[in-house]
Amino acid sequence: MTTTPLTAKGAQRLRAELYQLEHTERAKATEAVVAARAHGDMGENPEYNAAKEEQTLVESRIAHLKARLAEARVIDTTKLQNDGHVRFGSIATVCDLDTGATFTYQMVGEDESDINAGLISVEAPLAREMLGKAEADLAVVNTPGGTKRYEIVSVQGG
Repeated sequence: MTTTPLTAKGAQRLRAELYQLEHTERAKATEAVVAARAHGDMGENPEYNAAKEEQTLVESRIAHLKARLAEARVIDTTKLQNDGHVRFGSIATVCDLDTGATFTYQMVGEDESDINAGLISVEAPLAREMLGKAEADLAVVNTPGGTKRYEIVSVQGG
């Protein structure tokens, strides 16, 4: 079985979502199916089809979350030693050498990544290039738009 890294905070968020789905959303979806079924012929009932589709989505997400949590290797990033290199859980600030823009990202597992929140998956091309590097090192990423160069400005944690 393949394990995937997940921060303790990320695991907590996934467990909270799973709880919400199992204890609230599943019941709502079932109620919607029952209510739509009461409207008559299921073949000609768009409400029933929509309710069944929503129920399927809820059940699929529950199954997905259970599988991902079962595969997860939860890592408490607060206990990782900071050796100045980018590692899982590290928070790294990088400077785009073409534009001068700076970005700060925490290296997290695939299931918790959210680029808008500054959480980048360790599987992302930029993160893969940064892993193991330290301040002042360059991370060069080939993108569809061309090669991008980033300087690692600072590394915290990990």
